[in-house]
Amino acid sequence: MLRTHTCGELREGHAGSQVDLCGWVASRRDHGGIVFLDLRDRYGVTQAFVPRENADLARRALDLGPETVVRVRGKVALRPEGMRNPKRPTGGVEVEASALEVLNPARPPAIPVNDEEAPASDEARLRHRYLDLRRPAAQKVLLGRHRIVAAVRRFFDAEGFVDVETPALVRWTPGGARNYLVPSRVHPGSFYALAESPQLFKQLLMVAGLDRYVQVVRCFRDEDLRLDRQPEFSQIDVEMSFVEEEDVMAVVERMLAAVVKEATGAALPLPLPRIPCAEAMLRYGCDKPDLRYGLEIADATDLVRASGFGIFRGAAESGGVVRGLSVPGGASRGRREIEGLEAVAREAGAKGLAWMKRAEGEGGFQGPFVKFLAAGEAAALADRVGAGPGGLALFVAAPVETACAALAAVRAASARVRNLVDGAALAACWVVDFPLLEAAPGGGWAARHHAFTSPRPDHLDLLETDPGRVLARAYDLVVNGFEIGGGSIRTHRADVQERVFRAIGIGPEEAREKFAFLLEALSSGAPPHGGIALGVDRLAMVVLGHPNIRDVIAFPKTTSGQDLMTGAPGKVSEAQLRELRIRAEP
Repeated sequence: MLRTHTCGELREGHAGSQVDLCGWVASRRDHGGIVFLDLRDRYGVTQAFVPRENADLARRALDLGPETVVRVRGKVALRPEGMRNPKRPTGGVEVEASALEVLNPARPPAIPVNDEEAPASDEARLRHRYLDLRRPAAQKVLLGRHRIVAAVRRFFDAEGFVDVETPALVRWTPGGARNYLVPSRVHPGSFYALAESPQLFKQLLMVAGLDRYVQVVRCFRDEDLRLDRQPEFSQIDVEMSFVEEEDVMAVVERMLAAVVKEATGAALPLPLPRIPCAEAMLRYGCDKPDLRYGLEIADATDLVRASGFGIFRGAAESGGVVRGLSVPGGASRGRREIEGLEAVAREAGAKGLAWMKRAEGEGGFQGPFVKFLAAGEAAALADRVGAGPGGLALFVAAPVETACAALAAVRAASARVRNLVDGAALAACWVVDFPLLEAAPGGGWAARHHAFTSPRPDHLDLLETDPGRVLARAYDLVVNGFEIGGGSIRTHRADVQERVFRAIGIGPEEAREKFAFLLEALSSGAPPHGGIALGVDRLAMVVLGHPNIRDVIAFPKTTSGQDLMTGAPGKVSEAQLRELRIRAEP
C-alpha cells in the first residue's frame, strides 16, 4: 500500500508515529515560511506542514496545484494548544512532512470540489460528475446509499431469502412500461428488450420452488423522466410463496425499519397504517399521500345540491363533486398567497379555486362566493372541511378525477407555504384495495399495476360483467408522498390469468404467442405467491432527505435522458448499423 493510514484516521494516540498519507491537495498556506497542506480523501482531512528549515520541500509544497494527488511521509505531532480544530476528527494532530511525492498533477478543477464554496450549476456538476463526487457532501450521500443497500441484503439473508440474478435481455411483452429495444446481430430483424422488471422470472422462481427470492436488480424504462424517475434504476425485488398480502407487507415493514435504523438511527413505528385507495383519493387527492402534515380533503357535494352558488350546484348536478380542505390560520393570509394556490389548482386541471375565510370569533365569513350562499350554508361548508375560526376553506368543483388532482396539488402547495412539512420526518403507509383495471386511452381496459396481479377472489365473477369494479390484491408502500414500492399477490392459476388477459384485450392467440411459457408454468404446480419491488433510488432519496433522485445516484442522467459527462446517447457508424440490419432515418 502507498499509504499507512487514511486522511481521516489519525488521532492523538498516533503522535510520534511515522506515517504515509495519500490524497488530494485541498488547500495550501504559507505562514511565515511554514507551509501547511490539507490532504483530503473520502475518510476526512489531515493537516500536514513543512518546517522552515526544509526550504526545498516547502517550495515544492507551495508549487502544488489544487487537487493534485500526492503522497506525504512524516511524523505525527500533537497540535499546539489553541491551534486545534475541534470541527475535524483529525483536528488534534498534524503531520510534520519529511518527504513529498507528486503522484499525479491536476489541472485547475472545472467546478468547486469542497462544500464551503458555492456549488456549480446542475449542468456543470453533471458534466464533471467525477469532480462533483469528490465533495464530502456528495460522498456522504453515496455512503448512505451503500449502508441502505447493505442493510437490505443483511435483512433478507437473515430472513432466508435467496439472491438470484435474472436476465436483463428479455423478450418484449405488452402491457408494461415502454421498453428499450436491443437489436440482435445473430438474429437479424429480431430484438431483445432491456428488462423493465424481473416480474415474470421471479414468478417462475416460485414455480421452481425457491420459496423466497430477493435481488437488488438494475431495470430500464424508456419513459419520460421527472423528479423521482430515471431511465435506468435499481430496485429491491422480492417474491414469496404461500403468502397473503399481510405476510409480504409485514416482511417489508421490518426491512424498512431496519433501513431507517441503519441510515438515521431512528425507530420506525410498526405496523404501518393501511389506507384503501378510494379513501386515500378522498382524503388526500392521490394514491401516494404525504402523511407528514394534515390538511385532509373532505367531500361537500351533498351540501351543495341546492346551493345558491351555481358553480357548486352545477358540479353536483352533472355528476361531479365539490371537495375542499382547510388551512388553519389561513384567514390572515393575503390575496397574493391565495392567487398562488389558485394558479396551482388551474395548473392541475381545475377551472379555479373557490375560497372562503372564517373570521375569528363570531365575525362571519368572507370570500367571493359567500354572497351566493343561503343562511347557514357557509358555516356548514366550513365545518365539513374543518375550517374553524381564523381558517381558510378552499374548494374545487369539478369531475372527481380533476378535483382529486387539483386539491392534491393545492394541499401540497399549502403545506409548503405554511411550513407544515417536517423535512426530517418519515411518514410511511400502505395504500391497498386498488382497482385491478383502469380505462385504456383507446377504449377497453388496461391493468392498473400489471397483468399478473391477482383479482380479489370475491371479485372474480365481475371480470366479465363489470371489470371496473374489480379490486386487486395489490399494495403500495408510500413514504413522505413518494411511492417507494408496489407489489401484489400474483395470479397463480392459468385459467384466472387467461381471464385477466381477456379483460385487457389479450386474446387466446396473443396470450399463447407471448405468454405460453408463463401459462404452462402456472399449469405445472404454481404455488400461491406474491411480492413487491422497491425503488432503491427513491428509498435512498426519502430516507436520506434529498429532494431529487439525482442526488442519490452516482452518475445520473438529465430529464431528457442524457449523460452530459459521456455524451450518451450517441450516434453509431453506418457499418455498425449495417451489421445489425438497421437503417437510421433522419
